[in-house]
Amino acid sequence: MESRVRRISAGRLSAGRTRILLRAAIAYTAIMAGTAGAAAQERGGGVGRDNLLRVFLDCERCDFDHFRREVPFVDYVRDRADAELHVLVTSQDTGGGGEAWNLFFLRLADRAGPTDTLRFVSSQSDTEDEVREGLARAFRLGLVPHVTATAAGPLLDVRYAAPAADATQQAAAADDPWNLWVFRTSVGAEWEGESRRSSRSFDGSLSASRTTESLKIDLSSDGRWERDQFEFSDGTMLTSPSRSINHEGLIVWSLGSHWSAGARASALTSTHVNQDLAIRAAPAVQYSLFPYAESTRRQITVLYSLGLASFDYEEVTLFDKTGETHAEQRIEVAARFQQPWGEINSALEASVFLHDPSQHRIDLFGRVEYRIARGLNLSVSGGVARVKDQLYVPREDIADEDVLLQRRQLGTEFEFEFEVGFSFTFGSVTNNIVNPRMGANRGRRFF
Repeated sequence: MESRVRRISAGRLSAGRTRILLRAAIAYTAIMAGTAGAAAQERGGGVGRDNLLRVFLDCERCDFDHFRREVPFVDYVRDRADAELHVLVTSQDTGGGGEAWNLFFLRLADRAGPTDTLRFVSSQSDTEDEVREGLARAFRLGLVPHVTATAAGPLLDVRYAAPAADATQQAAAADDPWNLWVFRTSVGAEWEGESRRSSRSFDGSLSASRTTESLKIDLSSDGRWERDQFEFSDGTMLTSPSRSINHEGLIVWSLGSHWSAGARASALTSTHVNQDLAIRAAPAVQYSLFPYAESTRRQITVLYSLGLASFDYEEVTLFDKTGETHAEQRIEVAARFQQPWGEINSALEASVFLHDPSQHRIDLFGRVEYRIARGLNLSVSGGVARVKDQLYVPREDIADEDVLLQRRQLGTEFEFEFEVGFSFTFGSVTNNIVNPRMGANRGRRFF
């Protein structure tokens, strides 16, 4: 019979094997059942008691009444012969003056299976209440694998009492040779063609990030080079190259649950926007209407930055410039909500060059996905921009081939996009069968 032992201290799970930590994390599912089960007992209904796990608690020094109050999602029986699970609790003095409690979970009758053992260690300074609460917690943890298939299973939930963020991050950093840094890199090449057309491209990226509760650092670089070649009907050849290399950096400090401060910087070279080199740098501050801890469900933020932008152009611009440097300010208001009925994601961004307020840009974007009825979803997205900041537009006319191939950015005063769609799913409620036959590996040309 397989035996699994888990150790629990008075206030936390001890460090151990990965399996121990995973089982302990899952075992927190029992905590919610205490409240749900007590409420059901007060109402005199809820889950039928006949469908709960029958447990024989064999512990001479345990506060039996406390166990029954704190762990109500099982049925306690007076005789082992009537039980489906026998929990035997023993104790032994430790060298530090405390006690080591062992809880053995022994399956009985038709529930025969592996023996599971939890160990709770109390210290000499623990009060009687702390000891009995630690035992009750270990008892709940050990019961979870045995009760998930019973009527109490659907009422269980997961809760995790997280340690202090700084302590957790310091411990993780101490055990992590990378000191919480994460690196990502990619490189690719593509070459395709026909008798009168060919295309080659190379791209690559590199990013590094380090995220803690108090500090976030994001660094990234990416680049792409393309070369297209065409042969016209008169035999002439057209070659169209383009390149784009961008470096970005962001550092953010947490200033509480609603505020953060940081700095942004970027360096860009791109034939598309006539930039031999464009450098931007700006400090920024952001306020979140809701605490950042709620950002996965709802978020409204306001960001303001004020910095410098320096441009070195490949070609002379409409304003007879080959390079210039200006102060630039930017404000961004963003909102995101993810709820059972759907999702909203929207943003308003505005930027202006301080030397000439007429040189500005305003962008508005929004996306809504709404669940109208069972299986019927509505998706609407769109954006509009007022474009008045194209300092980089070249003075000379852009060649027709660059226009057709979208190699160069054209001068414009506005941009817009709009998309709406419906999706409807109906049929069988369940679809759990996986059948990969003649699927992902089928030939492109056949279907």
